[in-house]
Amino acid sequence: MKNLFALALFALLSVGILAGCDDEQKQHPKTVTVMIYSEYIDPEMITDFQMKTGYKLQLELYEAQEEMIGKLQAAGTSQYDVIIASDVVIQQMIHLGLIAPIDTNKIANRVNVADQFKSPSYDPTNTYTLPYLWGTTGILYRDTTIDPNNVSYKMLFDAKQTKGNFSLLEESRSMLSMALQAKGFDANSVKQEEINKAVELILDAKKDPHFLGFDGSVGGKDKVLSGMDWAAIVFNGEAMAAIDEDSTLQFAIPTEGSFMWVDAMTLSSKSPNVDGAYAFMNYILDAKIGAQLAKFINYATPNKASLQVIDDDFKNNRVINPSREEIDRMVFLRDPGDAAKLFDEAWTIVKTR
Repeated sequence: MKNLFALALFALLSVGILAGCDDEQKQHPKTVTVMIYSEYIDPEMITDFQMKTGYKLQLELYEAQEEMIGKLQAAGTSQYDVIIASDVVIQQMIHLGLIAPIDTNKIANRVNVADQFKSPSYDPTNTYTLPYLWGTTGILYRDTTIDPNNVSYKMLFDAKQTKGNFSLLEESRSMLSMALQAKGFDANSVKQEEINKAVELILDAKKDPHFLGFDGSVGGKDKVLSGMDWAAIVFNGEAMAAIDEDSTLQFAIPTEGSFMWVDAMTLSSKSPNVDGAYAFMNYILDAKIGAQLAKFINYATPNKASLQVIDDDFKNNRVINPSREEIDRMVFLRDPGDAAKLFDEAWTIVKTR
């Protein structure tokens, strides 16, 4: 009986202690949950962040912006603290109530953001975002005889010029905008007739026996690297990773144009750990951490302090940091506003026909 009483007392005490721990964890959560593209952070930074801040870093991965927004709408924003989102969907996320204003006074390293990334069109008052990385979208291909400066979208959209299997990008706005440019239109066009022609171009490409489907940037990169694809539309960071493994691969910004983008850190509207979210943002904007992130992921950094510690070889790499000629034929995608429904309808046609 004495042993049973002792066990019972221990059990009661344990429950009380655990309950107390639960209460403390609710008041001072120790985990920061970040929703982020796959393969988009140096794994060493996960441990380093915990050592420097005391917060455990948990990642929730996604492959495309539509998938990310769908997860947030289905599961709610209270499961996440920081959401890494592309510039083109920021206004949509604000309208949907998915992200909240950031108290930048709590992020000392905000002073490291380069001037060209302050007051961007997607967040002109710097209320909701801080930049994470920036990059470009183009074509990764396996053919050393084709000069990257002379690559056209016809490589993918003209069956007579396609030399092998190819994949298109599994992101609606991005892919439709590139198709608009391939037809000679503005990437930000909201004209129904021009969007219709972009849809027709993609549908024609789907009929090509070389078309292997739509992939995220990582998937497209992997297919080209493995030899399954001859070409794929990918982000430049994935292209650089592939080229590092196989120097015969090339990356091009098509002559008809493409677009640049900024991926930004945002605060989930119902973040359970706001202080932890700010700690993560501040950590990423540290000069050395920003440089480590850029070099590991192979994307350009928006952190002016990081540029002081990154080597010249990285800064002069045209895949990561495009030339002036390439920049001149690229644009930033703008929020289409009410015309977003045109892109949604167009993408439904693209995927279902």
